[in-house]
Amino acid sequence: MNRLLVLDVVGLTPRLLAHMPRLRALGERGFQAHLETVLPAVTCTVQSTLLTGETPAVHGAVANGWYFRDLGEVMLWRQHNRLVGGEKIWQTARRTRPDYTVANVCWWYAMGADVDWTVTPRPVYHADGRKEPDCYTRPPSLHDELTDRLGDFPLFRFWGPTADIASSRWITDAARHILRTHRPDLSLVYLPHLDYDLQRYGPNGREAVRAARELDRTLAPLLDDARRAGVTSVALGEYGITAVSRPVDINRALRRAGLLEVHTQAGMEYLDPWTSRAFAVADHQVAHVYIADPADVPVVRRVLESLPGVGTVLDETGLKEHGLDHPRSGELVALAEADAWFTYYYWLDDALAPDFARLVDIHRKPGYDPAELLFDHTDSRVKFRAVAALARKRLGMRYLVNVVSLDPGRVRGSHGLLPAHPEDGPVLLCDDPAAARPRYAATEVKELLLRLAGLPHDAAVPPTRALR
Repeated sequence: MNRLLVLDVVGLTPRLLAHMPRLRALGERGFQAHLETVLPAVTCTVQSTLLTGETPAVHGAVANGWYFRDLGEVMLWRQHNRLVGGEKIWQTARRTRPDYTVANVCWWYAMGADVDWTVTPRPVYHADGRKEPDCYTRPPSLHDELTDRLGDFPLFRFWGPTADIASSRWITDAARHILRTHRPDLSLVYLPHLDYDLQRYGPNGREAVRAARELDRTLAPLLDDARRAGVTSVALGEYGITAVSRPVDINRALRRAGLLEVHTQAGMEYLDPWTSRAFAVADHQVAHVYIADPADVPVVRRVLESLPGVGTVLDETGLKEHGLDHPRSGELVALAEADAWFTYYYWLDDALAPDFARLVDIHRKPGYDPAELLFDHTDSRVKFRAVAALARKRLGMRYLVNVVSLDPGRVRGSHGLLPAHPEDGPVLLCDDPAAARPRYAATEVKELLLRLAGLPHDAAVPPTRALR
């Protein structure tokens, strides 16, 4: 049986690979293939497909978040593994190798997964409202084992306006330590660095090239460790970042049409999904649109199709064609045009925006907000206020880092759609030439990894659906 190292290099495409010689060497020793991703091409959906071999219709991760109908709440970036249906790769492996060991280093839905070693970002939420950077590990002893060696997980450099290479470097060093000291049969390592500047500045500028080179240098020691240990290395992307210039306010359009409702508290407006006839959960270039009364579907569809920047609206038939026909999906799913993306904004006056809108707050916003990657350019004192908030944090005082702009116009990269050209879509690299093919579907990656590991990869067990 072969040990495997699987690197999820978010945003990795053939165009960027040209600037990444250490990763490119994997394909030169083995093979390079086009990876046919799934819709929506976003982290939680693609990772769930890679690990189960199933479409969202089975595993249920229809986006990075969705409307939890039984709770009446929109929630993004949940972490528990039981939200993902289907048999995961390690569960398949353990049907013939019960002692098969797995390390999950920051792939999503890590908490509660039946793997041997887990590392995932997890802040400390203090009772007085303070948030401190930290990580969750399993076994618990792994926490101090890593933080004593590497320092605290750099949470505020994992996401937000200060996100940079530090988080991917910490993850890489954690993966090296686990690979060397615990020797898992399968190491899953998530590396987010290419997401940052490519969304901030777009995929075609010098910032993208610099980010690619920086990540390639960071990964080199881990790749060297794996090769010395005889571990087969696989690197793959989830999606490619597309250049965008048009934010589309899908929820504002639904509100102006009288379909979306809000409620007001303390002078701030909050989305009211319980009473809305229709609202959208925006996720990059894809938006799940939830419609309370089926009779409203035609009118909602007309609103969406008349909105500039909307390219396609999927109904029940379209959802089935794309493997998205799961109860968590919206009654309609809107796909943006190639140069557009969806905001989550639902208020019509910025003075009424909720206070979390100006924060890095991925759990309270009812949709994805890439503006969190950028400091508010309309505030000349924004960085001073950020430093002052950090000082309050270090003194153990409560703090508020309200540094996010309500102007989405500076976002230059997005994703979620299927790529128009293979050069702009994800790529798969492997240093073992035995399984060489020019392309792999995302649903075939699980089988590929089992084959590379020298394990049976039949699909005889019927798939299980996610908890709904």
